[in-house]
Amino acid sequence: MKKVALLATALAMVTTGSAFAADLRVKALKAPPPPAFDPWDVAFGAGIMSDYIFRGITQSNHKPSVTAYFEPRYNVNKDLQLYIGTSASSISFPNRAAAEVDIYGGIRPTFGMFAFDFGVWGYLYPGGSCFGSQGTLAQGNCGGDIDYSQGAIGLPINGNFAKKDASFFEAYAKLNININDQWTVGFNEYYSPNFLNLGAWGNYASITAKWIAPSTTFGASGVGMYVSGEFGRQWLGTSDIFYGIAGDPVYANGIKEPSYNTWNVGVGFTYKVFTLDLRYYDTDLKKGDCNAFTSDFTAKFDGSFTAINPGGFGSNWCSAAGVAKLSFDLTAMSNLK
Repeated sequence: MKKVALLATALAMVTTGSAFAADLRVKALKAPPPPAFDPWDVAFGAGIMSDYIFRGITQSNHKPSVTAYFEPRYNVNKDLQLYIGTSASSISFPNRAAAEVDIYGGIRPTFGMFAFDFGVWGYLYPGGSCFGSQGTLAQGNCGGDIDYSQGAIGLPINGNFAKKDASFFEAYAKLNININDQWTVGFNEYYSPNFLNLGAWGNYASITAKWIAPSTTFGASGVGMYVSGEFGRQWLGTSDIFYGIAGDPVYANGIKEPSYNTWNVGVGFTYKVFTLDLRYYDTDLKKGDCNAFTSDFTAKFDGSFTAINPGGFGSNWCSAAGVAKLSFDLTAMSNLK
């Protein structure tokens, strides 16, 4: 009987020990609970560039520019993001505005490899002055906003007019298709009922492509690389009378703003949150039409006569340019935790 009791006790101890060990193994295999989903995020960054080019045209008179942005985001779920943002850049505009301040917002839905972006973008140019006639002509009439710093009637030597306020807004729709880890193509559409406050509608459409080099390209250095490019076309309507040509039977009430093609191609290098982008920009705008469109205050007489630029002054604001930009970009969820 003692032997039987000892055997029963031993079996109970073995069974209990095995069950306890099995329970420990099950507990060890259980993953920790996932962190609570935080829908809020903020993206922000800044940069310095040798030239600020917008759709092929310099916004900084081919001089260096600085820029910064701040963008709060709300992730409804992993495939739907709402956002608002603001950015600012230094510029050199025909109306002598020195800064561009942007306010924008929209929604970014994602369906597998298709990433959409719909929103509205406002471009504000505070601090501008009006350059034009002193009420003697309907064209370029600044009224009480005349700037006398350039002479009695406020005209630069090339005679270009510029409104005090060049602010405008655009509605946009974008689609990026992430083909794989290396290739992305994009399609973009922007529309404004009053582009640059010229009185003319504007429509911009473009296609983009980007190739990201394999992560092993530069070994274990952490340096990444990409090559990207864009081809776009800016369509423009007819300006209001402010930019008309006095005495011209066709363009007295406004000029037909020149539509044009623009393109850029470049290579970028990334390291952690930093990016160095080297890019070439160009357009097919003639110097005379560029002057009529931009009201370039640096335009010089070079015989660039066109139908909408009868004075013969030409602008290089739409010509080929190489741009180097160094920037950093962070998001609170990815970089500040």
